[in-house]
Amino acid sequence: MKPNLTTRQLWNISFGFFGVQIAYALQSANISRIFATLGADPHNLSYYWLLPPLAGIIVQPLVGAASDRTWCRLGRRIPYLLVGAILSVVVMALLPNAGNIGIAAAHTMTFALFILMLMDTSINMAMQPFKMLVGDMVNQRQKAKAYSIQSLLSNAGSLVGFLFPFFLAAIGIASTAPHGQVPHSVIYSFYAGALILILCVVYTVTHVREMSPTEYAIYHGIEHPKEHHRSNLFHLLVHAPHTFWSVGLVQFFCWFAFMMMWTYTTGSIAADVFEAPIILSFEGKILIDTASLQYQEAGNWVGVLFAVQAIGSMLWSVCLPLFRNRKQSYRISLLLGAVGFLSTAFIHHPYGLFVPFVLIGCAWAAMLSLPFTILTNSLRGPHMGSYLGLFNATICLPQIIAAGLGGTLLTLLSREDSLPAEGNMLLLAGVMLLLGAICVNFISD
Repeated sequence: MKPNLTTRQLWNISFGFFGVQIAYALQSANISRIFATLGADPHNLSYYWLLPPLAGIIVQPLVGAASDRTWCRLGRRIPYLLVGAILSVVVMALLPNAGNIGIAAAHTMTFALFILMLMDTSINMAMQPFKMLVGDMVNQRQKAKAYSIQSLLSNAGSLVGFLFPFFLAAIGIASTAPHGQVPHSVIYSFYAGALILILCVVYTVTHVREMSPTEYAIYHGIEHPKEHHRSNLFHLLVHAPHTFWSVGLVQFFCWFAFMMMWTYTTGSIAADVFEAPIILSFEGKILIDTASLQYQEAGNWVGVLFAVQAIGSMLWSVCLPLFRNRKQSYRISLLLGAVGFLSTAFIHHPYGLFVPFVLIGCAWAAMLSLPFTILTNSLRGPHMGSYLGLFNATICLPQIIAAGLGGTLLTLLSREDSLPAEGNMLLLAGVMLLLGAICVNFISD
């Protein structure tokens, strides 16, 4: 068995995750706002979310398989972590400036989409190695604790990223901008997030020493430690353990639900809570005025709500290791999240929404830690990174499906000749989490 690590070593392995999650939180909370500000129709808004999971479903397995075969002075996972972080910093400076760099209006959306694809690709490249490091270096007895620490740092980073635009607006940075431009409060948030990201990743790189090939072989039962085990991803997928598929089924409903939240919360809150004014588009559609103060204030408040979700997730992540039965804690967490989503339909006060988003945070805490704990305990041998890369498909694929169906579902759940009912998409998210909780019963832990 692998030796026990100190608590400090467990924290060092995951510390860079704090910075990566700031970047991820800024993306999650502001992509719909940025594209709506640039002129996207709410019925088409989910399509702009297709690129991030598409990038992830391609990049994550490749990073996993490549890092399984990498041995260098920096290690096997850390080189990919470092490259991903550097790329993330560059694209984080470019994305919010899509409307400000003098590109013709007709090409602004295309440029923003291209940068978004690069941003999510680089974030995925930086994020996945942290999960692989835990799988490589932490024994089964400490793995739940290690992923809980990773979940705690993830939520702390999310908290910072979500609050940045609201905080900057509160100290006087402009939160409105001319049509087609992103407010400075959002732009400066991305700058600050990029700086923190690179500092956190540098800390992990300088404080973590990965196992040598010989050590790795001893603790993972590999006969030829320096042999590059070339993995056929399709072959590995066919021979994946049952746990891979059963946890993946739960993942489908969970990540479908959260894609609905990321895409439609801003529009829902702007219409139902902040009463943003509506306009008639050139095509004759009834839409929210995204240049209005109410809409931008709603966008800032969504960051606050997502921060409340992160706080709820941090508190719940401390409770998760106290459950003796992982399946029970997984099921309860998803049920709490479902109640949170469903209750948003009955609350129309900004502060009243804190309660639903705390409950949603409970589901998020479980999603960040329990699937990887359950899966990595069922894996052995030299292909840990490949399997974790493939497992990322259970995160990306439901997001791709949700993004592809989002416009159609929004039309079906809205009345004709009225403002798109984006709040109904949050109700749909609640139903999906209920289905996920039911599917936990099929997991063999």
